[in-house]
Amino acid sequence: MPTAQEQTTAQIPQRVIWLALAGAVGGFLFGFDSSVVNGAVDAMKDEFALSEAVTGFAVAVALLGCAAGAYLAGKVADHYGRIPAMKLGALLFLVSALGTGFAFGVWDLVFWRLVGGLGIGLASVIAPAYISEISPRHVRGRLASLQQLAITTGIFAALLSDALLATSAGGADQAYWLGIEAWRWMFLAAALPAVVYGWIAFTLPESPRFLVFQGKEDEARKVFDSIVPAGETDRHIREIQDAIEEDKLAGQKGSVRGKTFGLQAVVWVGITLSVLQQFVGINVIFYYSTTLWKAVGFQEKDSLTISVATSVTNILVTLVAIALVDRIGRRPILLAGSVGMAVSLGAMAVAFSTAVGSGEDISLPGAWGPVALVAANVFVVSFGASWGPLVWVLLGEIFPSRIRARALGLAAAAQWVANFVITLSFPVMAAGSLPLTYAMYALFAAASFFFVMFKVPETNGMSLEQAETLFVAKGSKKA
Repeated sequence: MPTAQEQTTAQIPQRVIWLALAGAVGGFLFGFDSSVVNGAVDAMKDEFALSEAVTGFAVAVALLGCAAGAYLAGKVADHYGRIPAMKLGALLFLVSALGTGFAFGVWDLVFWRLVGGLGIGLASVIAPAYISEISPRHVRGRLASLQQLAITTGIFAALLSDALLATSAGGADQAYWLGIEAWRWMFLAAALPAVVYGWIAFTLPESPRFLVFQGKEDEARKVFDSIVPAGETDRHIREIQDAIEEDKLAGQKGSVRGKTFGLQAVVWVGITLSVLQQFVGINVIFYYSTTLWKAVGFQEKDSLTISVATSVTNILVTLVAIALVDRIGRRPILLAGSVGMAVSLGAMAVAFSTAVGSGEDISLPGAWGPVALVAANVFVVSFGASWGPLVWVLLGEIFPSRIRARALGLAAAAQWVANFVITLSFPVMAAGSLPLTYAMYALFAAASFFFVMFKVPETNGMSLEQAETLFVAKGSKKA
């Protein structure tokens, strides 16, 4: 006999899967736009005669836009809805792709990357919120993980297009179609998925939970009728209404403010998860891997190929996470991932401690080069199968409905600020000491283990309204 969970899974309308996939397309643009700079870094540096510090800023400035976009996304989504926020993100993506591709100077380039960052920030908040709000509880982890799958697919597409363009043109700095350099085409390529994302946003229904909170129950009922098993619409609406009434009794008005350093405790849990996800240094692999492997001794063509292979690995392990998250839960996967990241980053620190030379003219003697390459991919596997997708799952389900978009916005903004710090600091830190840099990332990976162990409860199999109660102190009212 099938289990209750298997029966529920079997009853999921295909429309739910389609809506989750469509909502996750924002994640594709997120991954594409944030990683396409990988293959263009060196060409940009030469084109505009940039110093190491300015190069790092040009790469990382998009992340400041991401932080601002994530923060604003909560307000836009709560006031206008999830779908209008998606449409705005698509427009920003499109404008950024065209502006960056035709940039005529470094500050022009920086401005358009900042605009693109705003779009990424919006997508990083809206996708997990929307997917969580239209997903049945027993498969919410799998459907919410589609956000990370879309991100990793976007990263792969960006790195693959970078490699193909650079190879076809004979180098990222060489002229290609219409006499435009290959590195510029790398950015222009983002215009296509931006248009697709905008078109999809016009086809999606609004989040039913948002509609209920706006008092539009008839519209919410129509959406629920199309995404939940027959006869369950009333139960879902009743649960949301009960949550609204509990909030009124507790005197809550949808504010993220609280007694824990000015914010509710659950918001700090989300912020810490977000910061730790970035402080392990994952984006160093995707933003600077081509430059990094060239420094280790690989040619540009080989470095781009390795970067593409790494992104494929990331996609495959994300699929593993999707298969397991609703079966064995969030906590075991996160804890195992923390261990894998700490060990592999430690191995990278040891490998780079044997490096000979300085700056970009370094090499790893003997077997240490392969050790570093294997360790980097073990790190990607450990992250991609755990902290990559599951942080987005948790951010989509731990916050109360009344503050979900705003709390997610704060957590995502913190994530992008942390990403900015890591991305901006890596070139300088790497020039000083790669071993110490990776050792620091290993320490944060170890810290992530203990944070999950003591601060993150299991939310598997719960409705959104049930999951949020796990983060309330015992004996207190719903916060």
